[in-house]
Amino acid sequence: MGRIWSDQRRYETWLLVETAAAEAMAAAGIVPPDAARDIRERGAFDIARIDEIEQITQHDVIAFTTAVAENVGPSGRWIHFGLTSSDVIDTAQALQMREACDVILADLEQLGDAIRDRAIEHRRTPMIGRTHGVHAEPMTFGLKLALWFAEVDRDRERVRRARATISVGKLSGAVGTFAHVPPAIEADVCRRLGLEPAAVASQVIQRDRHAELLAALAITAASLEKFALEIRGLQKTEIGEVEEPFGKGQKGSSAMPHKRNPIGCEQIVGLARLIRGNAHAALENVALWHERDISHSSVERVILPDSFIALDHMLRRFTRIVRGMAVNVDRMRENLNRSRGVVFSGTVLLEFARKGVSREQAYEWVQRNAMRSFEEQRDFKALLLADPDVSRVLTAAEIERAFDLDEQLKHVDHIFDRVFHPVRA
Repeated sequence: MGRIWSDQRRYETWLLVETAAAEAMAAAGIVPPDAARDIRERGAFDIARIDEIEQITQHDVIAFTTAVAENVGPSGRWIHFGLTSSDVIDTAQALQMREACDVILADLEQLGDAIRDRAIEHRRTPMIGRTHGVHAEPMTFGLKLALWFAEVDRDRERVRRARATISVGKLSGAVGTFAHVPPAIEADVCRRLGLEPAAVASQVIQRDRHAELLAALAITAASLEKFALEIRGLQKTEIGEVEEPFGKGQKGSSAMPHKRNPIGCEQIVGLARLIRGNAHAALENVALWHERDISHSSVERVILPDSFIALDHMLRRFTRIVRGMAVNVDRMRENLNRSRGVVFSGTVLLEFARKGVSREQAYEWVQRNAMRSFEEQRDFKALLLADPDVSRVLTAAEIERAFDLDEQLKHVDHIFDRVFHPVRA
């Protein structure tokens, strides 16, 4: 990913656009064929030389075209013929963004595979579900991971859509009127580069496209933040259900040798904040003065490479975390049982409804016993069995059935089929 956003690659894409433009104009009879051939064969650059020229010109594209022309020779006068700087910069940047999206999509594919493998492994691993941080009802760890997989699938789709949105080029000149180069040249150049011509542009490709891309990256980063935060929560000493990998020889604290901290997940959470901020900057870039200014340019030199490089790192690191995380199945079962059965209160409530008891009355009976279970640290099922109001309506067998974990999780396989084997419309 770093290579895509290097100066070397930036100038390579500029040269691709300049060369494609020269060849398209040669085919249209605007530029001599020999000149297009010379630009193709001799077009080259030296970054040090570009930097040297830019110290004088204070203009990066002029410095670039001057450096390339020095290598091309007399035909160099046809480089950049009829174009404005943004024709080259924006079209070339589309190539970089598209290439970077491909890396992110490959990363997401790897992460999805890792999550799917662990989800299938723990499809039937029971654990307690938590709402408001408090025990709610039983679920499985595989279901939690299936939820992540479905979100990663949506992230992939968002990045794919954004990739298409930014895969556009423009060679329509200073204010987008094609005053010096006809639209056919833009169409030919974009075809050669695998881009779509922007239907209309000012001097620049409109930045709502780039904002959409950064939003897709920020949402993907937010997904990773969500997953990483969950692992951090489950790694708390008091919970101890999941732990990110801790390598041989790794140290957790300079002061406390016992520490095994979720530093990888914490790093992911922190970097997600950075990418969100960059997405905000991309939204600020949408509004430019009239047909353009360059207030967006300095911002994009930071937010595009930084966001892609950070997200690439986050995806790769979290994939390693998912593949290597330790899952404490026994602790999950222990925590599930820690609340002495009150997590089945909803099922008991429904049993009363089936017997014709009003919801309000049933809720009072169930909650009364649940609160006693909390306050007296007694088994919830035993309290129900001993409650005369309850036993008058429900048999012992019916109460026992309400605490059947397999019954609680009977639709897990169906959910897995919907996630991993969806029927596409």
